[in-house]
Amino acid sequence: MNLLPIRAMPAAALAADVPLICFSHLRWDFVLQRPQHLMSRFARERPVWFWEEMIPTDHHLAYLEFHAFEGTTVQAIRPRVPRDLTATETEEALTGLLNQFLQITGTHEPVLWFYTPQMWPFARNVAASAIVYDCMDELSGFRFAPPDLGRNEARLLAAADVVFTGGYSLYEAKRGQHGNIHPFPSSVDATHFAEARREQRDPVDQRSIAHPRLGYYGVIDERLDLGLIRDMAAARPDWQIVMIGPIVKLSSGDLPQAANIHWLGQKAYADLPAYLSGWDVALMPFAINDATCFISPTKTLEYLAGGRRVVSTPVRDVVRHYGDIAAVRIAADAAGFIAACANSLDGPDRSQDWLDEVDQILSASSWDNSFAEISKLVTNAAAARTASEWSTTPHLQLHGE
Repeated sequence: MNLLPIRAMPAAALAADVPLICFSHLRWDFVLQRPQHLMSRFARERPVWFWEEMIPTDHHLAYLEFHAFEGTTVQAIRPRVPRDLTATETEEALTGLLNQFLQITGTHEPVLWFYTPQMWPFARNVAASAIVYDCMDELSGFRFAPPDLGRNEARLLAAADVVFTGGYSLYEAKRGQHGNIHPFPSSVDATHFAEARREQRDPVDQRSIAHPRLGYYGVIDERLDLGLIRDMAAARPDWQIVMIGPIVKLSSGDLPQAANIHWLGQKAYADLPAYLSGWDVALMPFAINDATCFISPTKTLEYLAGGRRVVSTPVRDVVRHYGDIAAVRIAADAAGFIAACANSLDGPDRSQDWLDEVDQILSASSWDNSFAEISKLVTNAAAARTASEWSTTPHLQLHGE
């Protein structure tokens, strides 16, 4: 009797000791959004490392920084690479740092999770339990998108075991490119933002701003229609427009300035309900351009959870999912947007009828629910990958003499 090499049958579930490395173009301590919501939940069941974009250094050697944060076991990894390296040398340095990281931490066959295809080239040779592409945005439409983004995305899609999209429009654009792709629009921590329905102590930098207040929070970049904000402030000097969030890829000169526009900067996630509580209307003044074509803004549900009426420009997924809600108004131009804000200000404040409608939607849109479904799909993808590898690897066979 001859014995060929043996390999165990694939496990039905992804073991809790299998680590996850998340490759992200966003930093862990930037605005709290989809990556943080999902990775913090994965970290309850397995080690999670958050690999961020590299930072140039004047040191002659590449090295890694490890950053721990209060309230989570997720650790951010920040590669530092000499600034004078060529693109090829930078990729080689990142490959070496990733291999070094795997050896130092004893990380074996992790789940590789990508928010950006730009990190695929230096991670492509890592043996993985599963490869996940969570395409939360169409990055090619953003300002300063790298020219090789499309090529790297095609290669990542070819290698991925499962793909998620941050909205239905993005799913429709990508579904022909992968056989195991699933739409997961952004969800909401309804309990957190429902604090805004109760009277909150106004934050110090908002306390002196008069009413009515119309507010926005989120990243302030090319996705916002700054001309719309300027026109609204000019048309209604009695309205106070509160803008909260980090300014990215814009200069201070790009921002409209007026006595009734208040740029308050970035705020902690924990403090957002206090700001939201002091607003009379919540704004989503997005430009309609390549960068917003496929977005599914998290703040739609957050604003509604906080009991605030919402006025938005016609972002496709907002119109699709929330356009029929009584608390949401959609307007395509400045005149219409201003009129929609006026109507929202004149409407009944947080009437029980529209709150009941909103709460029904929120009950099916929690991050916990989305995570449970996503986690199951990742487990299934890992099992399918293992089964495929097992079926093509020699295993125990008995041959009679």
